[in-house]
Amino acid sequence: MQALWMVLGAFLFATMGVVVKIASNWFSSAELVLGRGLIGIVFLWLLARNRGVSLATRYPGMHAWRSIIGVVSLGAWFYAIAHMSLATAVTLNYMSSVWIAAFLVGGSLLAWVPVPGRDGRVARPPLQAPLVVTVLAGFVGVVLMLRPSVDASQGFAGLLGLLSGLTAAFAYMQVVALSRIGEPELRTVFYFAVGSAVAGALATAVTGFSGPASWTWPHALWLLPIGLLAALGQLCMTRAYATAKTQAGTLVVANLQYSGIIFAAFYSVVVFDDRLDAAGWGGMALIVVSGLAATALRQRAVPKAPVEEH
Repeated sequence: MQALWMVLGAFLFATMGVVVKIASNWFSSAELVLGRGLIGIVFLWLLARNRGVSLATRYPGMHAWRSIIGVVSLGAWFYAIAHMSLATAVTLNYMSSVWIAAFLVGGSLLAWVPVPGRDGRVARPPLQAPLVVTVLAGFVGVVLMLRPSVDASQGFAGLLGLLSGLTAAFAYMQVVALSRIGEPELRTVFYFAVGSAVAGALATAVTGFSGPASWTWPHALWLLPIGLLAALGQLCMTRAYATAKTQAGTLVVANLQYSGIIFAAFYSVVVFDDRLDAAGWGGMALIVVSGLAATALRQRAVPKAPVEEH
């Protein structure tokens, strides 16, 4: 059953991407982040009240940092969705597992210095060759995806797509820290919604409010499903991890999140008539395989992973 919850969550997030791309015709990325945050606050507050979960926290600083990096990831992802094919933007965002593997490899390289061993010889930590191969394969996939699908005018959007995956990796690690100190998932998601609303409002104040000249009230209704789909997708993924009782089950759930790329690719082709050539599809497949491998390697050290958020 946990597998079905994860696939449903991935489907909801991919569907949110469709709505974001459509709503981008009338709203800026800052306004979309603001709308997602406000709607998420109301929905999650009502849900917390219904479940009797307190939203008071003893770790406001940790939630603030998680919200800052999460909002950067969200805003960059929304911009990439607006200016690139949906399949490409979603795939770049799912690079977070590869980025985490890159952090692990980087840490190993920094630690690869002579250390006196007990027997007097020099001992060095392993270089984690599987992770190195995984990271290299992931970035080869990025090159294959971006070369055929991104023209010069979309270069900035491609960089922001990569940034969304990078910062999502940092946000993921902060969620790990919050989970380890016992913060409920609902509380973490709620404060992320608060951070999204605050950051979206500040960014909108700087960039300017598009106003009714750019949209009508029927257009504004597109903001509602963004917040609802994001919250529902998060709840489905939370349920998936909660019902995965074994390490093997958790690994299956973690890998099934990549079904979101398949849903996004379907939407991209059917709804928006986007086209990727063989190299683009090959790059997408390589990123998926690299993400699966990175997730599997991480599971050896962390038996139960928290939910990655969008």
